[in-house]
Amino acid sequence: MKAIQRISKWTFYLALIPATLGLCAWQGWAWWSWASAPPVAETQPSANARKDASVLIRIPQGTSAQQIGRDLEAAGLIRSADAWKLWAFWLDLQKRPGGFKAGTYQLSPTQPLSAIADKIWTGDVVQMSFTIPEGWSLQQMAAYFESQGFFKAEEFLTAVTQIPKDQYPWLPSDLPYLEGFLYPDTYKLNSDRITPQAVIKQMLDRFEQVALPIYQQAPKTQMPLLQWVTLASIVEKEAVIPTERPLIAGVFTQRLQKGMRLESDPTVEYGLGIRQTADQPLTLAQVKTASPYNTYLNSGLPPTPIASPGLGSLKATLNPENTDYLFFVARYDGTHIFSRTLQEHQAATNAIRQQRQQSR
Repeated sequence: MKAIQRISKWTFYLALIPATLGLCAWQGWAWWSWASAPPVAETQPSANARKDASVLIRIPQGTSAQQIGRDLEAAGLIRSADAWKLWAFWLDLQKRPGGFKAGTYQLSPTQPLSAIADKIWTGDVVQMSFTIPEGWSLQQMAAYFESQGFFKAEEFLTAVTQIPKDQYPWLPSDLPYLEGFLYPDTYKLNSDRITPQAVIKQMLDRFEQVALPIYQQAPKTQMPLLQWVTLASIVEKEAVIPTERPLIAGVFTQRLQKGMRLESDPTVEYGLGIRQTADQPLTLAQVKTASPYNTYLNSGLPPTPIASPGLGSLKATLNPENTDYLFFVARYDGTHIFSRTLQEHQAATNAIRQQRQQSR
């Protein structure tokens, strides 16, 4: 081969290098542009359109960056798990404070990969809310938390046996579990902090802020804290109409002062772990079943509250209505018939049973 031909050949090859590099660069840029772009184009740039496209995704503690990428790709939130891996490497190179954090995130497929990565890197988790109604027991709370996917019911029931007297010295001594002291309300927690302990702390804090001052400001002749919450929990379970709470509290107060048994159905239900209904009331055998919570058999108050009382029942128990009523029976419409004597009470009970049978 002549020298001029060899030179021409190498000149041609050298000329191909920039073109090849440029083509590779263009292809790499094109791939990255595609991989990092939102998987779904937002056709309506309104706030409602973005909200409708969003999804909740949970990242468990200890999930690797690679697994997060695979989960996001599977959920249709990013185009490529490989692109996610490159972006994670870039964030690490920048030495930005943070790191991918566990929790529940509200993300949208209309967001670019970089925005999603930044959100999970900084831990911008959504807040989860939960509502505990007045009159719920620890068992009901545990079942609710598990149904919401927060944690297992058993984890909560174990946690409520650990009494944090060091943080809440006002809690009664020798309390076996926190029944009655977890204040019923609506709460919010960051999704990366939802644990039984965090939930319990919030509810005890609310009791300390809302309920405890009412007791502390009451006359010193009032009953001890545990007895107050216990009686309030029974009033909570018996009362349906708010206006009847002071009167029901007055009936129980009168019975306690006279040395009469409270004879409250909810205490029997709590001790047996059952719940009666209008169609399936407590049986005589159940009422006669021995239990520390059976106020048909035992005098005085049960050893602990039977539910979490709300503010209305707590206040009513501190300020019961002055009454000479000693009995009441439910009408099954939320109201009660109140009686002064056992004879009147039995007549009212029979009348309600007959009315119930006629309505079937």
